[in-house]
Amino acid sequence: MSWRTVVISSSAKLDYQMGFMVVRRDDVKKIYINEIAVLIIESTAVSLTAALLSELTKKKVKVIFCDEKRNPSSELLPYYGAHDTSAKVRNQIAWKEDIKKAVWTEIISEKIRKQAEHLLIRNKKREAGMLLQYIKEMEFGDESNREGHAAKVYFNALFGKDFTRTSDNSINAALNYGYSLILSTVNREIAYNGYLTQLGLFHDNMFNPFNLGSDLMEPFRPIVDQCVYDMKPEKFEHDEKVHILEMLQYQYQIDGRSELLSRVITVYCRSVFDALNDNDVSQIKFYI
Repeated sequence: MSWRTVVISSSAKLDYQMGFMVVRRDDVKKIYINEIAVLIIESTAVSLTAALLSELTKKKVKVIFCDEKRNPSSELLPYYGAHDTSAKVRNQIAWKEDIKKAVWTEIISEKIRKQAEHLLIRNKKREAGMLLQYIKEMEFGDESNREGHAAKVYFNALFGKDFTRTSDNSINAALNYGYSLILSTVNREIAYNGYLTQLGLFHDNMFNPFNLGSDLMEPFRPIVDQCVYDMKPEKFEHDEKVHILEMLQYQYQIDGRSELLSRVITVYCRSVFDALNDNDVSQIKFYI
């Protein structure tokens, strides 16, 4: 099973050779592709061969490309992630609104629950209690936007009353970086299970190519939040990014097993697809 997160942060040439990714700089290193779960190309001074990209796609390696500021800007996704992609897409288009809303309600309730658990860890008992009350008040499809109310309470409790998610600061830079990694990992699972990332359950922005990924990633946001809160970055540069990348090696319990975060996302996404196809939200498996 793939498990390594590989970051290429300086000028290099990458190519493919007999099952290995070859990294050519002043020295030459070889990395067995079957071990790679995520490859992050952090520098724009990196060149890759088409043969390597093709092999990475076949081996289902998530490849993330960064811009000149070293922030994730795009990713490599295959056209076909499963042998029955056409059937999967037809199923996706046919998902009924009721089951989509039911699944979204479960997802967003779990996100708020995870936020409340994080607040309890930080001894923010009053705010955690407010979030748990929001879950009790949750309407079908979150028509009353308990998610939005919970987010305001949650972030103000963690980072102060003056904090907003639109501010230009190191905390938001770190949060956005972590969220983009989670989104990319979720998008990988969506594509490799044969579904379209564009067609969401709740998110429906015509300019967002990852509406479904934006839906499914929600319960994992608090993992990023915990990492950033512990770090309390005064700046957001290479060392801080490496610290957040370590998040992908965290282990959680899901379906009775302890798994790396990347594998947890795999199990979770497949359970959501089962719930949608079988019209049964009880099939959704969340991490603990």
